[in-house]
Amino acid sequence: MKAWVFLVLGVLLAAMGLLWTLQGLGIVGGSVMSGVTMWAIIGPVVLVAGLVVAFLGLRGLRNASGRHGE
Repeated sequence: MKAWVFLVLGVLLAAMGLLWTLQGLGIVGGSVMSGVTMWAIIGPVVLVAGLVVAFLGLRGLRNASGRHGE
């Protein structure tokens, strides 16, 4: 069960990081974050952290499914 939480949290963090990056670069407008360099720096950091958390969750799911077959 814990692996699902990591997977969902990681995907949400990665999506948020991608959005912040695009806003910081000025590609996505309509926000006070648009065109602000700080978000172009914070976004990729959050994106990578989210991918790591999602990977850990996915790895946990794979390990858990392998144990059920034993």
